[in-house]
Amino acid sequence: MSQDEYVTPEPFRIDVPERVLSDLDERLRKIRWPTAVAGADSLTWPYGCDLDVLRELIEYWRHAYDWRKAEAELNRFPQYLTDIDGQRLHFIREPATPSEGPAPLPLVLTHGWPGSTLEFMGIIDQLAHPEKHGGNQLDAFDVIVPTLPGYGFSGPPMRNGGAGPIGPRSIAKLWHRLMTERLNFTGPYAAQGGDWGAIVTSWLGYDHPWSGRDEDTGLIGIHLNMAGFRPPIDERTADLAPEEKSWLAEARKVRERETAYQRIQGTKPQTLNVALSDSPAGLAAWVLEKFHGWSDAQGNVLEHFTLDTLITNIMIYWVTGSIGTANWLYRGVREENIFGPTPGTRVETPTGFARFPADLSPPPPRAWIERSYNLRRYTEMPSGGHFAALEEPDLLVEDMREFFRPLRFGVANDA
Repeated sequence: MSQDEYVTPEPFRIDVPERVLSDLDERLRKIRWPTAVAGADSLTWPYGCDLDVLRELIEYWRHAYDWRKAEAELNRFPQYLTDIDGQRLHFIREPATPSEGPAPLPLVLTHGWPGSTLEFMGIIDQLAHPEKHGGNQLDAFDVIVPTLPGYGFSGPPMRNGGAGPIGPRSIAKLWHRLMTERLNFTGPYAAQGGDWGAIVTSWLGYDHPWSGRDEDTGLIGIHLNMAGFRPPIDERTADLAPEEKSWLAEARKVRERETAYQRIQGTKPQTLNVALSDSPAGLAAWVLEKFHGWSDAQGNVLEHFTLDTLITNIMIYWVTGSIGTANWLYRGVREENIFGPTPGTRVETPTGFARFPADLSPPPPRAWIERSYNLRRYTEMPSGGHFAALEEPDLLVEDMREFFRPLRFGVANDA
């Protein structure tokens, strides 16, 4: 083991060199704009990122955005680096306030693509310190927010001793080792996620359930805002409920329209990554289009999210040069080549699902989720999309509290 490897988590603060920011400013100043598509709809963006909206974002980025202010906000919670079998992991940990009551439940929050730990910055304090936000301290969590391998301030994915794509099941194993070997938790813990975070969280629930013995560590429950697993069935011959058939037909239409990025990033990511790593405008367009299309923005992405939020999320990829290694995950899941439970099994860990209506693909009906999960709670949300923690933080936090509350106190949960 080399001297610079961190077995014990080491405190970390984000401190981007000024030369990185100067280089970014120069690149933004020299953008070469493409020709716009005549007559493209400025609300639905049928040809991709709307150039007028992108110009507005970049104008703000150049002249009004303050990275140092954003950096200070990102450093608000304690951050650490640790190494597990050569994989450098960055994570945030915000412990609950000590009290004389029951110990807080450890909770792992996992982000997705093209997001980051920024998604959770607005809910960490609510989850760790509910008593400061009008809640009950009995609902407190010890909050851990890891950065996916290849993303942001985590290192590139390490596969078989070298850099390369890894899949979400491998990441779930890293998360479990982070909890048990680096943070030394014993007993049950909880997990939540959307996008890749939903898939990693699903594997945590499948591979690492809590045994019920105090000396063992594992998942007492998982909460999802995207379905991480597809059922191990043949959709053409399975006896599907009418709502499942209707949902599948709509989901196929959306996949045809919205998922070309998955094909590129899952087959030849390195070619795309050259462009995204070299051009901040290109990176911004690639990411902004997803925040527009996968959220409840209703065409007005710059009104739905603040410019500072959108740019800070892009900046996390830019200042770390990590968009390329982040995109490897789409190839990694294909190479891992297992996409859910084996036939005859499901995630037996109690599961809660929050159905936000404006997600990338229409969220599945309850019957579909029950094929893959021990579903205990299914909540129809009135609004919100793919980036739930950013779009509807209060709804998400309350649903998580309601779901995990009976589990942490050993009460039946069958909502």
